[in-house]
Amino acid sequence: MKKGRLFWIVMITVMVLALTSLSVFAEGEETEAVEFGIISLLPPLLAIILAFVTKQVILSLFLGILVGATMMSGWNPFFGFLRTLDQYILGSAADSWNAGILIFTLSIGGMIGVMGRMGGTQAVAEALAKKAKTAKSAQLVTMLLGVLVFFDDYANTLIVGPTMRPLTDKMKVSREKLSYIVDSTAAPVAGLALISTWIGYEIGLIKDAYAAIGMDMNAYWLFIQTIPYRFYCILAIVMVFLVAYMKRDFGPMYKAEVRARKEGKVLADGAKPMASDEMTNMKLPENVKLKVSNAVVPILTLVVVAFVGMWYNGGGLELPGNFEGIREAFGNADASVVLIWAAITGGLVAIIMAVAQKILTLGEGFDAWVDGAKSLVITAIILTLAWSLGSVTGDVGTADYLVGVVTEALPASLLPLLVFLISCVIAFATGTSWGTMAIVVPLAVPLANAYTAALILPTMGAVLTGSVFGDHCSPISDTTIMSSMASASDHMDHVKTQIPYAVTTAVVAALFGFIPAGLGMNPIISLVAGAVVLWAIVKFVGKNVEEEIVEAKDSKVKM
Repeated sequence: MKKGRLFWIVMITVMVLALTSLSVFAEGEETEAVEFGIISLLPPLLAIILAFVTKQVILSLFLGILVGATMMSGWNPFFGFLRTLDQYILGSAADSWNAGILIFTLSIGGMIGVMGRMGGTQAVAEALAKKAKTAKSAQLVTMLLGVLVFFDDYANTLIVGPTMRPLTDKMKVSREKLSYIVDSTAAPVAGLALISTWIGYEIGLIKDAYAAIGMDMNAYWLFIQTIPYRFYCILAIVMVFLVAYMKRDFGPMYKAEVRARKEGKVLADGAKPMASDEMTNMKLPENVKLKVSNAVVPILTLVVVAFVGMWYNGGGLELPGNFEGIREAFGNADASVVLIWAAITGGLVAIIMAVAQKILTLGEGFDAWVDGAKSLVITAIILTLAWSLGSVTGDVGTADYLVGVVTEALPASLLPLLVFLISCVIAFATGTSWGTMAIVVPLAVPLANAYTAALILPTMGAVLTGSVFGDHCSPISDTTIMSSMASASDHMDHVKTQIPYAVTTAVVAALFGFIPAGLGMNPIISLVAGAVVLWAIVKFVGKNVEEEIVEAKDSKVKM
């Protein structure tokens, strides 16, 4: 059966059910609160499975929201459809944080559009190509830039992806590999950074959790102490370095890299990159002199404004000028507002530079900005739907159910491992790391303290890093979606090629990190052991892409 015919059958069925259900709640739609139990897994599971099967992310997310809203409306599909539109989709777009991220996304797309039209991104790619003359060095430079842009995961993806894409394309690195590197140096890095948009939220959770067990502690110092126990985040960065440096890949990523090197196809046949032609196929005006500064200056403007804005918005003027004062200011800042300041300012600087150099007229500059913003409209839609699905999974109690399956009758040494696994599953199913942290931290810390205070730090680290894993590789996660968009990759191709690497890293983190941590082993020893195991996996399971291509050519010559 053709997908199109199946789609219409599904739609007609939903409409018939909606019409026949009008009599069920003719006098109203209010229902009593219901605990759905295992059925609460249905909305996220449906969205995830459909996304893999159909590759239609928008449809999959919408149907997941529809099912959840229908559950919340007493299983009435008519009212479920209405609540999908007004309560969840409109509600998510109207949320001030979400609205800020949407404006930031479109604004940075506009800035990138102007940079591209005046040759800035191409100039950067050509300049880096002089240093990064191979696929290996291009990947390593991309990773390094991802680590350097540590202060926010959203800013990281939207700066690193578009900046490095021309270079990685030139070096025949697949878009799947680019989006993997971008994704793996976004949330894992921001979650570890001593100053970032994450730290205030994480410190707040830590402080509240300790207060709940009657302990008054320095939350920032506790945050620092949990860093060695963020096994997944640290090993995910190690994994990126290993596959890039050793030039070895495995699973679907290996096939993608062979295709890119051998055939020059950075995208698979039939792929639908999450960026339109306005972004990926920009035509430069004639006789434009390529200057690196036309990209570097707007990006530096964005970074500087973001840093200063975080400090100012978080009350930096009223705080001490030392490191602790800066850290507190960053923790208090509203990142969604500051990132808008930064992106708009960066875009204006790019337009001014283009006009001043007579590359573009003022009108052409704003047209380029609009074209860049237009290229990310699809991303804005998917982000809104992802947030909506996160909201509906919260209402049906998906995360609460998953936490509830944890039994207290378990050996103390296995608590960090179990908490890590539960956090991974919740974050993958809901697509949110912060939401997972908010749910699991208040439960995990008292539970760990009930056994022994020595388990609190590894258990806390298990929550914070397990939340990143699930959010990192979930197809309904906003950061995963933004990584696909920033790299102009097909979203489901990005997810399918990244998951084997993410799962491998998570398994190593569990076996060589959280099990030993529960037994009291020093986390540094666990990190070293985990890194060695990852090296062995890449070495003996991975295959050298370039050697495979050479062997294929040699075999053809012999024939």
